[in-house]
Amino acid sequence: MAKNVLITGASGLIGSRLSEILIEEGYQVSYLGRKRTSQNHIKSYIWNIQEGFIEEGAIEKANIVVHLAGAGVADQRWTSARKDVILNSRLQTTRLLFEKLSSVGHSCEAFISASAIGYYGIDTADEWQNENSQAGCGFLADVTRQWEMEVARLTKLSLRVVMLRTGIVLSNRGGALPKIAQTIKANLGAVLGSGNQFMSWIHIDDYCKIVLHAMTKNDIQGVYNAVSPTPVTNREFTRTLAQVLKKTIWLPAVPGWVLKIVLGEMAQLVLGGNRVSSQKIQSTGYEFEYTELKVALSNILKRTEG
Repeated sequence: MAKNVLITGASGLIGSRLSEILIEEGYQVSYLGRKRTSQNHIKSYIWNIQEGFIEEGAIEKANIVVHLAGAGVADQRWTSARKDVILNSRLQTTRLLFEKLSSVGHSCEAFISASAIGYYGIDTADEWQNENSQAGCGFLADVTRQWEMEVARLTKLSLRVVMLRTGIVLSNRGGALPKIAQTIKANLGAVLGSGNQFMSWIHIDDYCKIVLHAMTKNDIQGVYNAVSPTPVTNREFTRTLAQVLKKTIWLPAVPGWVLKIVLGEMAQLVLGGNRVSSQKIQSTGYEFEYTELKVALSNILKRTEG
């Protein structure tokens, strides 16, 4: 009998593509969210974080939980209120899942959670970061550290727990890529800041297949970086994307101080960067489909055109 995978945050960038891949692989997929899905072939359950409510059947029937829920980090300017939303949307949802798994009969074997390479801090220059590197400083590092601590509590329930520190996910359905591509298509693309900051990226299909890999290999547990083996600088990324789009970058680099005025503290998302290693997940036998940025971008942009 096919295993049932319960996905939180399934309506987001990763969840929608992950669902497609899991269904193709023969898994039963169900969603846990604030609203029911309109997709008739997928069972959906409701939760209310403030009220501590999860609809009956969601946890009880799940063999694997993939936890992707969390407010978008780059969706809005980082006011104090927005920071609270970003942090609490991760901590509170994880706590609720822990409480329900603790209190109901279930057949859950593994809990796979999103995390972020923001754990390593605002900017670690060209120094390689791996899963044993120290937590960095700054808002995102603090959020991710607290988030992983909450997820790690699930090991007390004899679950196999995996945390995937995610880089920049490349997709045609959302995230950073369509926005950057739009500016380049309009001949308004430019390198950001010094251009030397590293961008640790991953093709969305590789991310989803790493999730599948983690689901099927029982010896995988703990923290893994979900990034391609070939991070690039912002300058390399911008020029490679322009090349794929058959455009030329002619504008000067956007100074950091301009981005700080426009974006506030959130400017660290584009002015900072981390050069993150994928060696640990590769050592488990995972083979990346997309290791070259140009090939990954070409594949994704062809999907957009199609």
